[in-house]
Amino acid sequence: MLRYFLAVAEELHFGRAAAGLYISQPSLSNQIQKLERSLGTALFARTSRQVELTDAGRAFLEEARLVLAAMERAAERARLAGAGVAGTVRLGYAPPASFETLGALLAAVANASPDMTVAPSELFSAEIPRRVVAGEIDVGLALHPERMTGVESETLRVEPVAAVLSERHPLAGGGSIRLADLAEETLLLFPRELAPVYYDRIIGACERAGFQPRITAFRNPAASLARLLNVREVGLIPASFAFHLAEAQDGIVACHVLRPKILAEWSILWPARDHSAAIDRFLDSARRCAGDNGWLPERARTRAASLGR
Repeated sequence: MLRYFLAVAEELHFGRAAAGLYISQPSLSNQIQKLERSLGTALFARTSRQVELTDAGRAFLEEARLVLAAMERAAERARLAGAGVAGTVRLGYAPPASFETLGALLAAVANASPDMTVAPSELFSAEIPRRVVAGEIDVGLALHPERMTGVESETLRVEPVAAVLSERHPLAGGGSIRLADLAEETLLLFPRELAPVYYDRIIGACERAGFQPRITAFRNPAASLARLLNVREVGLIPASFAFHLAEAQDGIVACHVLRPKILAEWSILWPARDHSAAIDRFLDSARRCAGDNGWLPERARTRAASLGR
């Protein structure tokens, strides 16, 4: 009825308003009368020669324009959400993704779907699949997540593990470290329960290099940096995170870990069933981001491209 009222209010003529709305004049008059009865007041003063707004009609006109504009915005957002362009996607990500990986992903989504809102929250890799199944997050970005029924996953990025240590550490000057060089060091790792697959991969690589590592567990990478400056401990974390920390923190250096090289795998996770079009759009952007940044080896890139079509 609001559209009918606005048409008459703008034309101040029932015949012209009806023609613009592609309805008959009697039908339009009937709709206006219904509206006036529902409001309990006349909106138009009618004579045989002219139509004018009453005081009530002028007051109603101001609000009706605002309401109709809001309805049109809501309808447009609904159409965009239905197409996966708008809407909110709740993203849970593991702490080592905080900088390069997460930043590039959010930029890719914003560029492809500017009307989409991404609500990120920091979680540990072990809890991300459970949060997806529970419906508490829509998409996860996890480091070596464990498989879980009800969750689909896809490798988004493969990168080497690097070492972070004090610039005064004896191993800090060469730019790269053999894993066997760390046999006498204490390694800083996330507790196994927070990223079990990643933890086991590090331990397994050390054992293949000929030693059983000494481990100090940490939960907050930033809070642990001060320890690296004063004690002979070495953090083993994904290279993108390691080199960012080295740039951001004085006295910290990052080194490549060689012989053997350890690879960290980032996966993107989403509900196996009944997920929204917005999630599909998010996944498309994530796959394009991985391709544009060269995050995947050739075999993985081919698989991701086929999934994205």
